[in-house]
Amino acid sequence: MTEMVFGTTPARAGDPILPRWWRTLDRWALACVVGLFATGLLLGLAASVPLAEKNDLPRFYYVQRQAIFGGLALLVMLVVSMLSPRQVRRLGVLGFIAAFALLGALPFFGTDFGKGATRWLSLGFVSIQPSEFLKPGFVALSAWFMAASQEVGGPPGRLYSFFTAMVVVLLLALQPDFGQASLVLFAWLVMYFVAGAPMVLLLGVTGIAGLGGLFAYGASEHFARRINGFLNPEIDPRTQIGYATNAIQEGGFFGVGVGEGTVKWSLPDAHTDFIIAVAAEEYGTIMVLAIILLYATIVSRSLLRLLRERDPFARIAGTGLACAFGVQALINMGVAVRLLPAKGMTLPFVSYGGSSVIASGITMGMLLALTRARPQGEMAEILRRGR
Repeated sequence: MTEMVFGTTPARAGDPILPRWWRTLDRWALACVVGLFATGLLLGLAASVPLAEKNDLPRFYYVQRQAIFGGLALLVMLVVSMLSPRQVRRLGVLGFIAAFALLGALPFFGTDFGKGATRWLSLGFVSIQPSEFLKPGFVALSAWFMAASQEVGGPPGRLYSFFTAMVVVLLLALQPDFGQASLVLFAWLVMYFVAGAPMVLLLGVTGIAGLGGLFAYGASEHFARRINGFLNPEIDPRTQIGYATNAIQEGGFFGVGVGEGTVKWSLPDAHTDFIIAVAAEEYGTIMVLAIILLYATIVSRSLLRLLRERDPFARIAGTGLACAFGVQALINMGVAVRLLPAKGMTLPFVSYGGSSVIASGITMGMLLALTRARPQGEMAEILRRGR
């Protein structure tokens, strides 16, 4: 069984690492990631200038920082993509432990930067958002538990993963960061489904999450304010959602022109959470569709390759990473067009932010590593040979 999946050239013993890595990599997904990063820099040239001027900084200060963070993220992604599934698992578990410790330190040493949620650890010259790094680690740890439970005499890994997910969701909700909590819970549900969980259990967990949302609505003024703003049929034009909605409408299909947009001067988060509004205003719907296509290509190609994966850990973890990556992008864009309540979630590789882009690099590196072609016969071919 030395055939490589997906029709690629078989790996030969003694092959140099780089040629073997390049031959087995999903190069289309890699190209889409580079395209997203380039798009983020392009949009940052417009979106971050008003903030730089407001803070008396050079006009392209934030673009330069994003280029540095992005370059580091791409380097990390390429290095991680060369790992084996076992090494990915080890990296994920260690990363989860480190990020979980930082998450636990937020109530004591964290800051909210005036945004109403304590999500960052400030080091003076840079700030860290532990929840961004927690997600890929959580996916790897949960996938390890679930895969171990499928072995004969294995531990109750699904139960372990459930308790881990509940603890993480609770810590995130206490910040409060209900957007990231929902994303972690979604990733866990997807992985649990792939691991063979019954639908009744998944529906039960979904119901519990709904009840948790009702409790949060009554207990958290921050959460209730965002939900009320979303449910209000009238959009206040002075809010971020109001500015973003108007910008998207003004952009039309082809946009108002490069550098001609005005929303970046009104939106305080134009370079982060609402950068898609800048894209829609200056470059039009055609740019937004191109960005959606890049995300859809990454997710769909990854899932198609994982369909043929026989390693339980790689299949479960890869599915969780791909779905979490795609849904995060979907949530960010859904908030901008008012299909979802405000979440404070970045657009992977496009929005400004060191923690976001580097964590996205780790996520995509792990996903590229798990979707690489490896010496394993396709299941259909194995069954034919066994006849």
